[in-house]
Amino acid sequence: MEKSVLKFINQHQLIKKGATVLVGVSGGADSMALLHFLHSNRNRWEINVIAISVDHQLRGEESLLDLEFVRDTCNKWEIQFVSGSLDVKTYKEKERLGTELAARRLRYEFFSSQMETFQADYLALGHHGDDQIETMLMSLTRSASSTAFSGIPVKREFSTGWIIRPFLCLTKLDIENYCKEMNIKPRIDETNFDTAYTRNYFRKYILPLIKEKNNNIHTTIQHLSETLYEDEKYLQEKALEMVKNVVEFNAKRNTATFQIQTFKTKPQALQRRALHLILNYLYNDLPSNLSYIHEEEFFSLLYSEKANNRINFPLQLRVEKSYEKIIFRFSRPMNEEDNSFHELLTIPGEVTLPDGSVISAQINRNKEQNKVTHGFYSSQVALPLHIRTRRPGDRMTWTGLNGSKKIKDIFIDEKIPIDKRNSWPILVDNKGEILWLIGLKKGNPKTTQMEGQWIQIQYTAANY
Repeated sequence: MEKSVLKFINQHQLIKKGATVLVGVSGGADSMALLHFLHSNRNRWEINVIAISVDHQLRGEESLLDLEFVRDTCNKWEIQFVSGSLDVKTYKEKERLGTELAARRLRYEFFSSQMETFQADYLALGHHGDDQIETMLMSLTRSASSTAFSGIPVKREFSTGWIIRPFLCLTKLDIENYCKEMNIKPRIDETNFDTAYTRNYFRKYILPLIKEKNNNIHTTIQHLSETLYEDEKYLQEKALEMVKNVVEFNAKRNTATFQIQTFKTKPQALQRRALHLILNYLYNDLPSNLSYIHEEEFFSLLYSEKANNRINFPLQLRVEKSYEKIIFRFSRPMNEEDNSFHELLTIPGEVTLPDGSVISAQINRNKEQNKVTHGFYSSQVALPLHIRTRRPGDRMTWTGLNGSKKIKDIFIDEKIPIDKRNSWPILVDNKGEILWLIGLKKGNPKTTQMEGQWIQIQYTAANY
C-alpha cells in the first residue's frame, strides 16, 4: 500500500518538502490510516503533521468518545492535536439547511480557520477510491450536468494552501488491511451502515456488483475523474473569459445582462457554463431546486423567436428576453418596483428624473429642433406642463399619422426594452395631451395658432 500511495503523491505532486500538513481526523479507519501514514513518512518530506478533529454534536456521547480517541492516539504517537465543537443543529435551523450540508459547511469553516492559524500548506483528507466510485455513481442519479462528473478532486486550492487526498488510489479494503497491519483500531460510526443515506446504499448494494465485474474499478474511475476534471477546468476558464467579455453585471442592483447575438456566437458548451457562472454570481447560495429543467427553459428563451418573453427561476429570479438582450434580475419581495413619476415643469425651470436625466424648459427665440429638443408656442398648449410616465390608455398623434397610436405600441415598434417602458418620460400639457414621447415621437398641437411665447424643451441624458 505504501508504494502505491507514494507513487500517487509523487505523480500528482501533492506534498512539498518542509510543509505544514493538517490532517482531518474523525477516528474512523480512513482518517486514522492517513494520519499514521503521513506521520510515519514525515521525515521523507520533512513535514510538520497536525491532527484536527471536530465534534458535530450530532451523536451525543459517541462523538465525544471519537474525539477523545483521536486525542489519546495523537498523544501516544506524539502528534500535535487540535479539536473543535460545532453546533450543527443551531446553524442548520438558522440557515435552513439539511444536516449534512450544515455539518460540512461548519467543518470546512473550522478547517479553514486552523489553516490560517498554523499558516498550513495542506489539509489532508482520507477519501479513498471507493468514495470516488460512489460519488461518480451518485452524480448519475442526481445531476444532468457534465460538470458534476469530475468527482472528488485529488488536489484543490483551499484557505492558505491546498486540500489533498493521497488515498484516492486505494480501496476501502486496502485501508482496512493497513489498519490491521499497523495495529490501528479505529472507531466505528454506526451511521455509516444506515442505508437510508444514499451513499451508504450505493456502498452496500451497488458497489459490490460493479466490483464483481472489475475489481480494479477504483483505478479506472480515478483516471476518468482526473481526465474529466482537467477538461472541465479548461472549459470553465474559457467560460469565465466569455462571461467577462460578454456579460455586464450590476452589483448594486444584482443584475446581469448580455446581448443575445454575441452570446449565441460562442460554443454551446461555453454557453451552458456561462449560464451557471451567472447564477453563481447572482445567488448567494444556489437553490436546491435549481435543476437542468431551468437550463432547458433558459435555452428555449434564448433561441425563441419571440421578441419579449420571460421565465422564472427559484427565489424570484427572473430571466427576461427584451429584443436583443437577456436580463437576469430579482423581483421585488412584494410587487414590481414602482418606477412611475409625475412632476410639474415650470417655465423657465427643469425636472431631474430618477435616472439623473434632466428636462428643462426655456422661453427663447431659438427654434432649433432635433432628437433631444422640442418646441411650440404657448398658445398651442394648456399650461402648466407636466413630465410623467405612461398610463393605461395613453395615445398620441403626430404629423403623417392617420388617427392616433397607443404609447404601448410605439414602444414595441421602437423596440424599447420592457424594463425601460414604465420609467420612460412623457411631456404632456395640463389637459393630458401628449406633446412629446421624449426621444421617440413629437406630437401635433391641437391648434396651429402661432401666438404667444416660444417654449423650448431640452432633454439632457444622465452623465454616468
